[in-house]
Amino acid sequence: MELNQNKEMLTSYRERAWELVRQMTLEEKVAQTLHRSPAIERLGIKAYNWWNEALHGVARAGTATVFPQAIGMAATFDEDLMEKVGDAVSTEARAKFNMQQAGKDTDIYKGLTFWAPNVNIFRDPRWGRGQETFGEDPYLSGRLGVRYIEGLQGHDENYLKTAACAKHMAVHSGPEEVRHEFDACVSEQDLRETYLPAFEACVKEAKVEAVMGAYNRLDGVPCCGNRRLLIDILREEWGFEGHVVSDCGALDDFHLRHHVTSTPADTAAMAMNNGCDLNCGKTFAFLVQAAREGLVDEARIDEAVVNLFTARMKLGVFDQKGDNPYDNIPFRVVDSREMQELNEEVARRSVVLLKNENHILPLDKSRIKTIGVIGPNANNRRALVGNYEGTSARYITVLEGIQDYVGDSVRVLYSEGGHLYKDRTTRLAQANDRAAEVRQVCSESDIVIAVMGLDASVEGEQGDAGNEYGSGDKPDLNLPGVQQELLEIAKDSGKPMILILLSGGAHAVTWADTHLDAVLQGWYPGARGGRAIAQLLFGDAVPEGKLPVTFYRTTEELPAFEDYAMAGRTYRYMQQEALYPFGYGLSYTEFAYRGTQLLTGETLTADGVDFCTTVKNVGAVDATETVQVYVRAAHSNMPHGQLRHIVKLPLKAGEERTVTIHLSPDAFTLYNEKGEKTLQKGRCVIYVGGMQPDPRSAQLTGKTVETLEIEIG
Repeated sequence: MELNQNKEMLTSYRERAWELVRQMTLEEKVAQTLHRSPAIERLGIKAYNWWNEALHGVARAGTATVFPQAIGMAATFDEDLMEKVGDAVSTEARAKFNMQQAGKDTDIYKGLTFWAPNVNIFRDPRWGRGQETFGEDPYLSGRLGVRYIEGLQGHDENYLKTAACAKHMAVHSGPEEVRHEFDACVSEQDLRETYLPAFEACVKEAKVEAVMGAYNRLDGVPCCGNRRLLIDILREEWGFEGHVVSDCGALDDFHLRHHVTSTPADTAAMAMNNGCDLNCGKTFAFLVQAAREGLVDEARIDEAVVNLFTARMKLGVFDQKGDNPYDNIPFRVVDSREMQELNEEVARRSVVLLKNENHILPLDKSRIKTIGVIGPNANNRRALVGNYEGTSARYITVLEGIQDYVGDSVRVLYSEGGHLYKDRTTRLAQANDRAAEVRQVCSESDIVIAVMGLDASVEGEQGDAGNEYGSGDKPDLNLPGVQQELLEIAKDSGKPMILILLSGGAHAVTWADTHLDAVLQGWYPGARGGRAIAQLLFGDAVPEGKLPVTFYRTTEELPAFEDYAMAGRTYRYMQQEALYPFGYGLSYTEFAYRGTQLLTGETLTADGVDFCTTVKNVGAVDATETVQVYVRAAHSNMPHGQLRHIVKLPLKAGEERTVTIHLSPDAFTLYNEKGEKTLQKGRCVIYVGGMQPDPRSAQLTGKTVETLEIEIG
């Protein structure tokens, strides 16, 4: 009944949109295909700016809750939490929109069309924008993307809460420096097995309203004018009914950098004819010329504008105020105490404990008189928020979080230690000019906490991260500047040492893994991340994050950055041993698995397979286990299989629970060299545990995963 009602509403919206379009001139219609769409007063159409961002909170439009960066939220492995965050973001978005509309503010970043989530695959750890993604695994990216979209768009029968956008389709993950002229060439198998599944899930399951094209070419054709991507696959194969938007300035690249067209009019026609409806930029202004020269049919422009008006009608912005349930959300919900509490919860759950030698963590502050906190990220607000961020009413750095937590009972000594990526803090100083201070802080402390890594000034999108590193990408996986030297100086003090990494991806911290007592990956943990990290350090919360990316040992073991073939990349295809594997993360407790058994026989049925496993928290603290299910077929080229299911399982100390898991036949399919999804006969292994089934994970945890075998007849 609900499905039929939704279809009726969509039909009604499209009919209303057509009524408007039929009354418009060519010039008026073309103007509506630009992201800064002007008002048409004679038709009662208000001005609207389509460009808005909500990667991890409402961005670039004043005060908002700044959640952990997307890669950090991915480390929670929690679909339900992602939808909860999406719902919180869209609640703030509506509150801000209502305020802005009352003030007649229709500027950029003031609409309800949010260009998030980014479901590109984080295939190479050097990519600066990898922080915006949900990691390297297509299944995890798809599940989290779907639920974030559902949180953003809501579940009202008639209206979208906000409109989400899956970006950037497709095969887009650096290098940033050449993204405007780069041609990504991939096999059909890699395209279907890695680069498209998350987009497909967002379209088919979440009914995402928009899809954004990528800057690069795919096999010679710019993605924002790629008929195969935007029409054959997106609309005809997947049944997409929303609108397609170009990345910002991407259409100019057709003639200026890709050199596939000669003029802006040719470019506008190519993009419009091949499925792009909305131009973030100004190139579509040439559609008037293109239509008059016969390069594009005006009927296609009509279709694009209908798609765009339909989206605005789904949001209720063409209706009277009060017609949809979101018009009365008050501004006071923005950055409210409830939002702050959720923000801190997400931050706590995103941190990954990578090493905890002799259970040095959690710390007991009653046994500590002085804590030394060092490092360029210890008191760095930028290292909390990543990119595409909003403005928080308060920021709590790691240093501030520790100071607030211990109060006056413990002395906290602090040294910045050095610049984030330069060899000195000021131009006139000598290299490593804070080394002496670091030595003294460490010598007078009972324990040393080093906070290192990156921030969005050096890691991110080309143009935003304007640095000497290469347009936002990392030249290698080492800690930059003098950070490694500072760690070694601190270690020489002989004091216990904890390393906290704040960054948007993996670092090759092999020395730290060997020499330091504890290592945590905190990502960019959000505006209140310092409080969350302090709570974890002192045991008020238990780490539960799992790595959504592989931590490699060196950059040298990676394929070339420009090579988009998946061979040798990510946990699914790499042959070498990882430093810290995908899916890995320690806790302050231990979990034991037993009784894992098939419930539907040893042969795959048409309905799939059911099995159960019993998990017990055998430690002394309440905690949450992340049950991970991997599947590997005998004929697969993936050494350890691939993630196919996740269960978040909260367990009190000593508690034991049995969970039943269903895998559909789709979980056992693979793509062949032609890009065809196949279910081949043979043996498959199902792995069940709190990590992936690789030797390095077993070495790090001292555990093995449960295994089941099933035949595909």
